[in-house]
Amino acid sequence: MAFWLDLMFGNPVGLLSMIVIFCTIGIMGFLMWMFIKKSAQSE
Repeated sequence: MAFWLDLMFGNPVGLLSMIVIFCTIGIMGFLMWMFIKKSAQSE
């Protein structure tokens, strides 16, 4: 586990890739929430 933490957060490239992954998950979550919200309003 310490190896993976050092690999992800020990260097700038790993940190940047983790930021990209978390931002992508956040954007997908927001789009899913918006889609569900719009689908519920049309009924």
